[in-house]
Amino acid sequence: MQVASGAYYLFVAAVFFLYWAAARARRARLGIILLANYVFCAQFGVFYALLLPVCSLVDYSVGLGLMRFRHSAIRRLLVGVSIALNLALLAGSRYMPVLLSSRWDWIFPLGLSFYTFQALTYTIDLYRRDAEGTHSLLAHLSAVSFFPTIVAGPITRVSDLVKQFSASPALTRADGGRAFFLIGLGLMKKALIADYLAENFVNRVFDTPNLYSGAEALIAVYAYSLQLYFDFSGYTDIARGVAQLLGIRLPINFDRPYLSANMTEFWRRWHITFSNWLRDYLYFSLPGKRTKVMPYLNLVITMIIGGLWHGATWAFAIWGALHGMALAVTRLWQVLHGKPKQPEPFWSRPLRIFFTYQFVCLTWIFFRAASLSDALAMLTRIASLTISLENVSWPLVAVLFVAAASLFIGKKLYSDTINLFANSPFYVHVAVLALVVVALQLLGGRASAPFVYSRF
Repeated sequence: MQVASGAYYLFVAAVFFLYWAAARARRARLGIILLANYVFCAQFGVFYALLLPVCSLVDYSVGLGLMRFRHSAIRRLLVGVSIALNLALLAGSRYMPVLLSSRWDWIFPLGLSFYTFQALTYTIDLYRRDAEGTHSLLAHLSAVSFFPTIVAGPITRVSDLVKQFSASPALTRADGGRAFFLIGLGLMKKALIADYLAENFVNRVFDTPNLYSGAEALIAVYAYSLQLYFDFSGYTDIARGVAQLLGIRLPINFDRPYLSANMTEFWRRWHITFSNWLRDYLYFSLPGKRTKVMPYLNLVITMIIGGLWHGATWAFAIWGALHGMALAVTRLWQVLHGKPKQPEPFWSRPLRIFFTYQFVCLTWIFFRAASLSDALAMLTRIASLTISLENVSWPLVAVLFVAAASLFIGKKLYSDTINLFANSPFYVHVAVLALVVVALQLLGGRASAPFVYSRF
């Protein structure tokens, strides 16, 4: 049951009607959410429906202990248990199939990274006394494995979800309209742009770069940057829309990242919840914050760890190291030069956006390549400077143009559009969604591929 499949939306519809039928009874509606969470996970493997409740119960118990005990040694022991459990779960789901054999894929077909990150926000926040805990086991279990977020985020603090689950839910017509808009937008991003670029150009070039010219390899890198953005932001839109149908607000995860003027700004706009998680729970935990050198080194360490989270390969480690060094250089420049005393020239920001995007695309080569040798083969092909566009079709050019142009849609225009749709009559919502479905059937081609980040 892929998130972009019809079966998923039949599942969401069933959860929606059952949830709102029981909306006045707190335990009943939370029970429906919890059942939906485990049914959704079980379709990847029954093993998940057995494992996640056990892990969640341990974290809930740790939370009760952190709320009760004040002695620092006991609190360190409790949070250590939670961290060890979730890191073991993360390592098992990410690296067991790699280290042992592909036969283990059946145990962890779905990466549990987003579950573990979300689970750790609860116990670490309680340890730091940054959030209030809950005595409701049902609320905790429902929040920590909330099905719209478990595949690929956005990573949401469990304490925030618990508060929303504990409050009386409400869904206005405008809220429903916004939810439908986000779901429809996410589906179009995924099927009409991300999947098209992947199937018709990106995968072919990255798999066999020597069969293509240097110019085509370079275009494939730019196409992959758009594929990844529209795939991942499309999933986020769908997750936020589904959650909003249940009266739950999830955080924004993308904010036009390719219009960033430096790498610090990029990570404030790209995969925002992951960036915040790395900052709040990893970077701030590293030693040496008061020294002159360690804050810069810690940025590199944090991003290398972030890279290795994606996979235990040299390519991911290099991707993380490049981003970490870029963040460190950006911070050093800002420290040395401070804020500009005069307004920058009109051409300065567009130029900085251009070079930042080029650097990000360079790093995407290591992110996309199956191995370091594949990444180097791609770079070698680009460096050949051979020029031929024989494999670049006009439909591909059209999709690339539409995708690139949409990056420049202003926030006000986007906000006005979603508000206009949200406040339209219900039959308009139905008609537009029907048109989206028809467009996906006519233009989307084959069944949608899994979301890129579902494997992490």
